[in-house]
Amino acid sequence: MRKKSLVITVLILCIGLVMMGCPKKTVVKEEPSIKKEEATKPEAERAAKEPATKEQFEKSLVAERTPGIEGQVFESSLFKDIHFNFDRYDIRPGDAAILKENAALLRKFPNVKIQIEGHCDERGTVEYNLALGERRANRTKDYLITLGISTARISTISYGKEKPLDPGHNEEAWAMNRRAHTIVTAK
Repeated sequence: MRKKSLVITVLILCIGLVMMGCPKKTVVKEEPSIKKEEATKPEAERAAKEPATKEQFEKSLVAERTPGIEGQVFESSLFKDIHFNFDRYDIRPGDAAILKENAALLRKFPNVKIQIEGHCDERGTVEYNLALGERRANRTKDYLITLGISTARISTISYGKEKPLDPGHNEEAWAMNRRAHTIVTAK
C-alpha cells in the first residue's frame, strides 16, 4: 500500500512539473497575402527613381566580418532597412516605398543576390522571436517578388532578437530592432 501511494505521489509531481514547464502557445494571425499591385504598372513608372550606378554600387559594398551561410556577404548602404510595428510582420506604406527603391536597385543589377534578415526586439521568447523574424523576412521577400524580383535571387534568415541594432531597453531602441535588413550574398 505504501509503495502504491509513493508511486501515485511521484506520478502527480511529474505531471505537475511537466505542465508548469510547458510554455503557452502564442498564436499570430496570418495576414492576407500581398496583392500584386506593381505587376500592372509599366517598368518605367516602377523605376521612377534612378538607382545608383555600377561604380556607386561597388563602392557601397563592405565585407561583413562574419561570413554568412553562403560564404562572404556584403553590407551595402544602398539597400535600406524596413521596420515593423510591435508583434507584426505586415509591410507598412512607407516601408513599401523603401522596398520599391530596393527592387529598382536589384533590377538595375540583375546578377546581385541578396539575403533578407528578419529581426525582432528583445521582448518575447527566443523561439517566438525567431518565428516572427522569419515571417518578417519572408513577407519582405514576397513583396520584392511582387515587384518583379526573381525568387532565386532572394534568401531569408531569422535572427530573432539575437542581433539588435540598438542595445537599448526602451521603445525607441525596440522600434529600431524590429526590422528586415538586406545584405548582398553574390554580386
